[in-house]
Amino acid sequence: MTTKPPTTATESTTPAPHMAGNFAPVKDELTAYDLPVTGTIPPELSGWFLRNGPNPRDAASPHWFFGDGMVHGLRLEGGRAVSYRNRWVRTSTFTDGAPAVDARGRRDLTAGAANTHIVRHAGRTLALVESSFPYEIDCRPGHELETIGVHDFDGRLTTQMTAHPKTCPTTGELHFFGYGSPTPPYVTYHRADASGELVISRPIDVPGRTMMHDFHLTEGHVIFMDLPLVHDPNRPLPYSWDPEYGARLGVLRRDDPHGEVRWLPIDPCYVFHALNAHDDGDHRIVLYVSRYADFGDRTPPCLWRWTIDLAAGTVSEEQLDDQFCEFPRVDDRLTGQPARFGHAIAAEGPGSGQIPGALLRYDLRTGAVVRHDFAAGRTPGEAVFAPADDRPGGPGWLITYVYDATTDTSDLVVLDAEDISADPVATVHLPQRVPYGFHGNWLPDSVG
Repeated sequence: MTTKPPTTATESTTPAPHMAGNFAPVKDELTAYDLPVTGTIPPELSGWFLRNGPNPRDAASPHWFFGDGMVHGLRLEGGRAVSYRNRWVRTSTFTDGAPAVDARGRRDLTAGAANTHIVRHAGRTLALVESSFPYEIDCRPGHELETIGVHDFDGRLTTQMTAHPKTCPTTGELHFFGYGSPTPPYVTYHRADASGELVISRPIDVPGRTMMHDFHLTEGHVIFMDLPLVHDPNRPLPYSWDPEYGARLGVLRRDDPHGEVRWLPIDPCYVFHALNAHDDGDHRIVLYVSRYADFGDRTPPCLWRWTIDLAAGTVSEEQLDDQFCEFPRVDDRLTGQPARFGHAIAAEGPGSGQIPGALLRYDLRTGAVVRHDFAAGRTPGEAVFAPADDRPGGPGWLITYVYDATTDTSDLVVLDAEDISADPVATVHLPQRVPYGFHGNWLPDSVG
């Protein structure tokens, strides 16, 4: 009989950073009703706040990005926190152990974690991960957060789908792309109309397998980011920083979706998340991003503005703030249009150390920044804007899950978006911890 050498105390008790603290998964799917509230929930808020994130069922995952998707939902109605529930997304990987690549090397786009985002378009609620097809989630009363099944746009989608699609508020179209194919074309641009029918799919020519997590949409253009985080199968996250690859922005006219993509160079950097973009006259496009100067060293991301001058063929680059800035969002009704305000968080990531938790409100017109600093040990997730009325860019609230390390509990916090430095409007006390996750949305009952 052979025996293993004894493990050290450190080896046996110290989990990987992405499996420790509030990055660790929860074990139970719960449903709870009539949750306790401190403060007053605005009666205008009637709908679901949903947020997706990795929650490995077997409590093991090689990287934070790869855990099984779990959606946490809070139902608000009539000034009450009506219910909370959390459910794993029942992908084929979750239910049957389906591998993303079979023994013959063939990619199964129905297999994946569906763990990154959750969006609504054309009456469907979709859980997304950029490596696979989306999965539809049921939000009907009595079926909340049950998995309906894979959604491939009636067989028309044949590539992966980004976790960051953009809905045009003018046309209702859903713009997105897929990347990750082992052979060219490495990127494909897609467009679905307001009814949910996939009407455009076309290749985008890039020279290598880069990690293209997000992109930009304006009223007249789609802008792709070809950045130097390049496929490397020898890493837990199979990409590595390679500034020699270069960095560039690709501009495609929306009225000529099969036309030329015009590529313009920028300084090497990486961007996980775009805040917003808009056209500025006939020849200028303004983009706001959370920018990493050097992803190899994981320098903290900050808010930058890129201005594309199509007449000159140049991009000017300007840092707007030096505070940690991630998970940026705007009022989604202003996607692709000039938006005065944007919001972001300052919070920790796996292995990054403790960053004091805060929400930031950027005035993109004046440059002013207002902070909401949470108490020690309290860390917010992505903050989503929920409007108070039908005026885009008008009043509303920021909604986010907040983890409290001192009590190992989580709350849903509602802030007045026009006065975020003030105390929360409402704090809903949840029946279990909500692990750190990625993205979500406020899905109001009335859709206008």
